Amino acid sequence: MNGKIVIVTGASSGIGLACAKEFASRGAKVVLSARRLELLEKEKSEFFDPKGFDCLLVKTDVSKEDDCKLLIEKTVEKYGTIDVLVNNAGISMRALFADLHLDVIRRLMDVNFWGTVFCTKYALPYLLKSKGSVVAVSSIAGFSGLPARTGYSASKFAIHGFLEALRIENLKTGLHVLIAAPGFTASDIRKTALAPDGSAQGETPRDESKMMSAEEVAKHITNSIIKRKRTLVLTSTGKLTVRIKKFFPGWLDKLTYNHMAKEEDSPLK
Repeated sequence: MNGKIVIVTGASSGIGLACAKEFASRGAKVVLSARRLELLEKEKSEFFDPKGFDCLLVKTDVSKEDDCKLLIEKTVEKYGTIDVLVNNAGISMRALFADLHLDVIRRLMDVNFWGTVFCTKYALPYLLKSKGSVVAVSSIAGFSGLPARTGYSASKFAIHGFLEALRIENLKTGLHVLIAAPGFTASDIRKTALAPDGSAQGETPRDESKMMSAEEVAKHITNSIIKRKRTLVLTSTGKLTVRIKKFFPGWLDKLTYNHMAKEEDSPLK
């Protein structure tokens, strides 16, 4: 990663921030993007500046095409090229579809799917020149739908289809495409997950202490970029889920339902 120019969206917390720190510690010049610039500035002053890491902060709402275009323009203006784009910005939800306001799914698609599309579109010319990497921080929900997460699962399935097609289109260009599915990770995404009416869920219903840390996920993602892997599936549960899905999908439906129904205040009966 030494000397590489890396953009990370959703870099103010969780997996995005952990990735930005991991890339910087390996010698990359990192562009941190998020909606809350004050959080990025805090991390810059506390982690990046003291260690002399080269970084750029860009306030970005990835659901807005113009913001994504500006992110790419500011990166190229400062560094001249792009080697890695990590599409990490995302939001989640927790509600039965029957109870869900449709605007919640629109918001999820705008951030998770369209944010990935917008950033990738404007970064692509530079990534083709550098034979760089497009990365999506996805989810096991992109391989197997999760109950009470219809919008989230839909957005992740859409990302997979988009990037798989992009990978095939670029088989002869040298572009690297990585779909990373971390599984349940200790991060803020569940605390900010949307409730049926679109409000923030608040406290996570899952035990974060038993999950893989964002820092560990970041190390796996970084190594997968270096090795130019096509897919990264993390955690034993995640790997088992993907395997069972191929051979026993009906059984997996029952396992998934029973597992998710055990969440505190689960909407599943």
